[in-house]
Amino acid sequence: MTTTTDDALAALRRLTARDDAVFHDGQLEAITALVDEHRRALVVQRTGWGKSAVYFIATALLRARGTGPTLLVSPLIALMRDQVAAAERAGVRAVSISSANAHEWDEIRARLVADDVDVLLVSPERLTNPRFREEQLPELRRRTGLLVVDEAHCVSDWGHDFRPDYRRLAELVASMPEGVPVLATTATANARVVEDVAEQLGDDVLTLRGSLARTSLRLGCLTLGSSRERLGWLVSHLGELHGSGIIYTLTVSAAEDTARLLNEAGHGVAGYTGRTDPDERARLEQALKDDEVKALVATSALGMGFDKPNLGFVIHLGAPSSPVAYYQQVGRAGRATETADVLLLPGREDAEIWHYFATASMPTPGKVDQVLGVLGPEPMSVPAIESRVDLRRTGLELLLKVLDVDGAVRRVQGGWVSTGEPWVYDEERYERIAQARRDEQQAMLEYQRATTCRMALLQHHLDDPSAAPCGRCDVCTDPWYPTATDGEAVEQANRSLDRVGVPIEPRAMWPAGVKRLGVEASGKIPVAERPETGRVVARLTDLGWGTALREVFDAGAADGPVSDALLTASSRALRDWPWTQRPVAIVTVASVSRPVLVDSVAQGLSGLGRLPILPSLEIAPGAPDDPPSGNSAFRLAAVWDRFIVSDALREALEATSGPILLVDDLVDSRWTLAVATRTLRLAGADAVLPFALASVG
Repeated sequence: MTTTTDDALAALRRLTARDDAVFHDGQLEAITALVDEHRRALVVQRTGWGKSAVYFIATALLRARGTGPTLLVSPLIALMRDQVAAAERAGVRAVSISSANAHEWDEIRARLVADDVDVLLVSPERLTNPRFREEQLPELRRRTGLLVVDEAHCVSDWGHDFRPDYRRLAELVASMPEGVPVLATTATANARVVEDVAEQLGDDVLTLRGSLARTSLRLGCLTLGSSRERLGWLVSHLGELHGSGIIYTLTVSAAEDTARLLNEAGHGVAGYTGRTDPDERARLEQALKDDEVKALVATSALGMGFDKPNLGFVIHLGAPSSPVAYYQQVGRAGRATETADVLLLPGREDAEIWHYFATASMPTPGKVDQVLGVLGPEPMSVPAIESRVDLRRTGLELLLKVLDVDGAVRRVQGGWVSTGEPWVYDEERYERIAQARRDEQQAMLEYQRATTCRMALLQHHLDDPSAAPCGRCDVCTDPWYPTATDGEAVEQANRSLDRVGVPIEPRAMWPAGVKRLGVEASGKIPVAERPETGRVVARLTDLGWGTALREVFDAGAADGPVSDALLTASSRALRDWPWTQRPVAIVTVASVSRPVLVDSVAQGLSGLGRLPILPSLEIAPGAPDDPPSGNSAFRLAAVWDRFIVSDALREALEATSGPILLVDDLVDSRWTLAVATRTLRLAGADAVLPFALASVG
């Protein structure tokens, strides 16, 4: 009669296709705890250790003993794809239910009924879907033989990648039938996260922690003076890095700029961001796995779950906001190789980006009061809620999830309802989280200035007691990377980043629900009232002109005339603008915050282009100085009656034949440009070409 150990070892060798495969320290202990003891376990082990082997082998053994399928909660569709493939290698029948395969759901349900599925992978968001929760989850919960929560640090407020939907998993764990084993896994959890996750798993949790040292990784940090120098370094040295890898950036704009520059320099790379189509993401991931590209230039959209065992390098253009998040991303490299290179190229703009992301997801009493004030017992869709509260869609959806976890609202068929339970702002909790984020940012700065082993520092911030000097990083030894940058490469980066003229597409539809805010408009915006496609010099997030523009639009910057450099860049943007007809005159959008800047841009362009300046669009008496920064409906309502066409401007427009160049300072929602254009068109303007120095993103 075979033992669990014998069966587990046989399953491991099927999974790895190696007859001599043996377990890593802790793997067999975790498997036997689940299979023989039906315990709840938390496994904290480095990437590449084999956490997925634990739950696939445990599944195979439990299924052989007659249990139901494993329910595996996984955070990313990309991760699900790799896990399904890994399960097949282990002889485990795995399927996933996600937004990417809705056409397969009926077949999957039939297979579940027929007990033809060993592992069902779902996202935490799927568990909160009303139909799934009410029609399928009760039966799944009754039959589940093993519950697995992958990337379990997402459960914790303190995790670097906390997700509100994950927080609901504590309820799922608590509702599982007695005797169903539960496994939570992560590679990026410090002591505080481990304690928090273990508490949510229940009593008597077996916690297995191993060393988080990655002996294959060779860490380094090179601080250069500007984006141009960092990109120049990449142009000079990307080809010298072994194999293929990932170049991480902090923003979508930076990823797009970097991918374009490297391709122009002859490096075969591709951009990968949250804007990338899902099918294209899958294609790009496979291209990297097959070494068809030198690198993917990616945001954090390419993170947990991407598995290329021989990934040769990870480069960061800009630092993540914490050592824990950094460890998670560099862990993509060197899983099955003796060496892999990891280099951080920090930027001066990093701290601004950290601050934005650290504060964007925090609920405030004002935001919560708005949402709870419109919800009642009848379901309301997100678009309907959005039309009644001054919150953007992404922030609103995140806030609803937080309130759902807190029990104040609930997602049901048809939308969201209020539970009637009181909600109290836990100021102390959110301040503790905010302080933890600030501490993590400071730790990341300390990592950059490190005078002791970089790997040991990362382990220290993950509370790994085995932290010790690695003997490989640029602190333990001399820098292993070239520090010089070819002058021609920097000049090439300069030329690429010096491009100006980002298109601003016109709004084509009025936002839903805006009539209830006093705006008499709905449906499509008539073509005769729309602007042409406009231009800005650059986006604030761009690597090139973004730096200079951020200085102009910094909250503490005083109003003043445009610099000669920005005026020259503006004239170049107009020179390269592929308009069908050249503008014949300039009209400015009256500015409350930067009137000197706007007027100086108009005066400069007038002189360079020999264009007359017509009277400005005036601001109506009583119009707010600081319009709302929330969703489209409220933003449009705030500027709907904002502008007045004076008699002098009306006469000038009637006497002018040809397009008007409409000059503003900063484009965000585009509703100011839409309303200003509509006002000018109704007053007689033939066409409107919007121009501004910058757009928000």
